[in-house]
This record gives sequence, C-alpha cells and structure tokens, in this order.
Amino acid sequence: MTDRRRFLAGFGAIAGAVSAASVSKVAMAALPEPVIQTKPDTAAPLIPNTGRPYNPVVTLNGWTAPWRMNNGVKEFHLVAEPVVREMTPGFKAHLWGYNGQSPGPTIEVVEGDRVRIFVTNKLPEHTSIHWHGQRLPNGMDGVAGLNQPAIPVGKTFVYEFVARRPGTFMYHPHADEMTQMAMGMMGFWITHPKGKHPLIDEVDRDFVFLLNAYDIDPGAYTPKIMTMTDFNIWTFNSRVFPGISSMNVRHNDKVRIRFGNLSMTNHPIHLHGHEFLVTGTDGGPTPKSTRWHEVTTDVAVGQMRQIEFLADEEGDWAFHCHKSHHTMGAMGHDVPTMIGVDHRGVAKKIAGLVPDYMVMGERGMADMGEMDMPIPDNTQKMMAGEGPFGGLEMGGMFTTVKVRREQKRGDYSDPGWFKHQPGTVAYEFKGQLPEPARASAPTPAPQSAPSAARTPAAKDVEVRVRKPASGHKGH
Repeated sequence: MTDRRRFLAGFGAIAGAVSAASVSKVAMAALPEPVIQTKPDTAAPLIPNTGRPYNPVVTLNGWTAPWRMNNGVKEFHLVAEPVVREMTPGFKAHLWGYNGQSPGPTIEVVEGDRVRIFVTNKLPEHTSIHWHGQRLPNGMDGVAGLNQPAIPVGKTFVYEFVARRPGTFMYHPHADEMTQMAMGMMGFWITHPKGKHPLIDEVDRDFVFLLNAYDIDPGAYTPKIMTMTDFNIWTFNSRVFPGISSMNVRHNDKVRIRFGNLSMTNHPIHLHGHEFLVTGTDGGPTPKSTRWHEVTTDVAVGQMRQIEFLADEEGDWAFHCHKSHHTMGAMGHDVPTMIGVDHRGVAKKIAGLVPDYMVMGERGMADMGEMDMPIPDNTQKMMAGEGPFGGLEMGGMFTTVKVRREQKRGDYSDPGWFKHQPGTVAYEFKGQLPEPARASAPTPAPQSAPSAARTPAAKDVEVRVRKPASGHKGH
C-alpha cells in the first residue's frame, strides 16, 4: 500500500472532524509538518508561493502559518500545546497555545480555497477548535459535544471546508473554553478576496492582532482561570507594552488594522493623529454608506473591528485602549488612592521597622514609574515604557504607529524615534505669564434658604477620593 493510500485509509473520508487514533507512523508522515515559532518578534509578511495570490497581512508580535498544497487543497497543521510566552522582556507566562505561541499563528487563505486543518492535541485535556465567524458545514464548527466529539489527548482531528466569504475571523476552543481561552488559546484567520471586491479596498499595510487579558499574580507564571472581571494583564497578542512592536508605515500609505477581542470586556481602541473608517467586522466588510470617520472605536467581547486610514501625518502616534486601567501593569488595580495625603511622619516611623518601605502615590501614580521599586521576579512593571523624552508611563494595551517619509515600500523595520523639526515640540515657557482665568466660586445661597446653615463655603469644600472596598469590579 502506498503512503498516500495509508494516509487515506487512516483518516477515512474527511467529511467531519475525524480522529487519527489508529494511524501508523508512515501515515502520520503524510501530515503537513507543524511549524513551531517561539520568538515573540513581529514576522515579515508571508508572501504566498502556491495557490491564489493575495496581499499578506503582518501579525503584531506574531506570524502567519505556512501551508502545503495537496491536490488543490490548502493544508495547515495546528498543534494545541502548553507554551511559554514572553509578554515583555523580564516577564514570561506559562500559557496554552498553538505551534509554540499564544496566540497561535495567523491563518491566511483566499475566498474559494478548500482548506484542510490538522489539529493535534498535546494539552493535558481534550480540546476542539471553533472557526469563529465562518460559514461552514455544521460538523466543522468545532463545538465539542454538539458538532463533534472532543479531540482526546494525543490525537489528531481534521477540519475541512471551503473559505466561502472574505473577511477577518478568529479561532479558539469550544471545549472547556473557560480554562483554555483564559490560558491563551486563540488565533486569527484572514480570508482574502479572490478578486477586486466592491467593499474591500487594496491597502499598502495590513496589520492584525488579538486583544486578550490575563490574571497573573506578581511573581507567578500561570494565569488564574476562574477570573471573570479582575484581570491585571492587558495585552495585544499576549504582549504588553513596552514589549509590543510598533506598527511601522510609510508616509501616505493606506493602512488597515484588524483587531479581534477575546478578552472578557470591551475595549475602546483609539488612534492619535489620524481619523479612520471602520470598514469591517467579523460579519464582513461594512457597506460604504454606513462608514464615518472616527478616532476611537469600541470592540466588544467576541467581536472584530477593521479600520483603515491614510497615514499622512509623520510622527510616532499612540495607539491604545482608552480604558486607562488597560494601559497599566500588574500592580495597577489594588493600590489605594493616596493623592494629597502627607504621610512623611508615618513613612519615617515605618521605615524604622521596615527599611525598604517607600511612600507611593501621594502626588499621583507617576511616582511609581520613576522609582526603582523592588518587585518579585517575573512581574510586569506598572509603568515601564521609555520614550525619547522620558517615561511613557504606559503598559498593557499600548503601542505606536510610526509614520515616516523615508520608510521604503514593504519595509516593516522599526525606524527608531521620530526626529522632530525645530519648533514643533511643546517647550517650557520662561516669559511673563498673564493671570490665568479661573472658574468663579458659586454664589452663596441666601441665608433664608433652609440649606444655608449646612452648605460650606466653596473654599472649604474638599473632594475626598476613596478606594471602593470591592476593588475594580465591573470595569
């Protein structure tokens, strides 16, 4: 029997997710070789050398899975397995993912492609894969127990379907998903149009990444899987700033950025310096009559947004979630508000008992970014970013779009910090200042008013900020 016949005999008709439990070593050799990637760098776009041509995407701090053509079918091999993900230099997490990373590799195909994905389970429990947003046969949808038996430990299943519509999709487990998604099992799927599409424009740069979150105690390596709201690590593609790559583009490039949200809360994603159009969701490209310019778009749980803009303003432009806690690090949520509290006397007494004690936050949280505070090994700093003018005081879901005239077409390398022209940077003023206008105090109520006796004068009113006893639940 030939290798090809052994392969077919082992797998049978590929009409559903099929177990490879009894496949011989010779037949297993017929599987496409799984490509493993462990480096957290942003890989260059994978130019297709077989199949229909397309303009490839760039996955932020990730990569695109290679494939092989087998009798006109595009074959991929995903391995679900424990991985170690460097979230930022000095901070690693023990996660679950695909092919050596979390998120797994981006899958890129073309509308009309017949796709076959082999999924090998090297996790300590069963799993499955759901192809989020795809139109496909019901038995390929990947919900364990509903559409297929779960993939047992050590087994390989096969999914096969036609990529019926162009757009941006995701993949993730639908088996013990509370655990497996909390551990980082997810990835992106791009289906490119097979030809010119009335709602999909050609672009010069096309970036993709996932929004995800983790709850990892300082000094720990493994996420808590029971967390519903109190996450402390907010990531783009399981990376936290300053470990996130910048998106480097050429001046006047048309840029597309696609991001999917597989965290447990919504994220208002904001771009500085430019306006963009929302041109797609995981439901497909949006009708042009529904598009308008924005600088922030909210992406809810389980959703995807595709934005496009003309990069016609040079500089280093911030790109981030506008929820301020989501651009902070692991210590950001449980620090009490001490603004305005003078605790020098208390600090001196405590320092006598605890020599390493230091005051935090009485002038604001920027103090914590400036001080060299001892923290446990393998802990993300609250604010660790450095820019050309000092500390950026950001972490988590924050990166930059770097727009340069000298960036060559197709060059995705980091050009370094922007060199500003003289007179174009905010500066210290040393001249004579005019008196600033201030809000006037409210007119006191007449003494005859019933509440006059208990209404203090404006100058005596102080806003007292208290930390909620329940932490940051619900944000």
